[in-house]
Amino acid sequence: MKGADEVLLAVDVQYDFMPGGALAVARGDEIVPVVNRLTHEFSHVVLTQDWHPRGHVSFAANHAERAPFETMMLPYGEQVLWPVHCVQDTEGALLHRDLHVPHARLVIRKGHHADVDSYSAFVEADRTTPTGLTGYLRDVGVKRVYLCGLATDYCVAWSALDARRAGFDVTVIEDACRAIDLNGSLVKAWEDMTAAGVERIESSALFAR
Repeated sequence: MKGADEVLLAVDVQYDFMPGGALAVARGDEIVPVVNRLTHEFSHVVLTQDWHPRGHVSFAANHAERAPFETMMLPYGEQVLWPVHCVQDTEGALLHRDLHVPHARLVIRKGHHADVDSYSAFVEADRTTPTGLTGYLRDVGVKRVYLCGLATDYCVAWSALDARRAGFDVTVIEDACRAIDLNGSLVKAWEDMTAAGVERIESSALFAR
């Protein structure tokens, strides 16, 4: 089992990102058993949960004559406009029922501010508003963050990059993630993560004895 200075961060394993969900990630459901198996390798697990108010600024439905997956400029920069998803207290926002992590210590809810999106588990899209995760991990002595979840090229990648900026060693477990891959976003995400020093492994490397 991994040591006390290592954490598994499982990102947005929620129904709206599963096949049939409002913002479905292809084959997203395939990661659930992999994540469950991974959690047995870590004494310290943190979960994230996308948690939007219905009037969220990132929803295309809240902008006249705008369609999902278009982009627009907002006060904090360019924003992809998404289908309405992971609305607070709806079934789509729930963690997948088969995700079994009874020993998870913390759930970080992100995207709950109506006027700013939040891909990263560490800092919201305005790049100034913290979620509090950095301070928590430092307080409990974490040095390395392992990431899995949805989606590789958005919330996982942004979280990985911000974890590096915060000074943590970072590893993304590739087969425990799935991507949206919007206009080449997956290739770009991996380029950015590699350049930042993010390690890329398969889950089998953690199960090896």
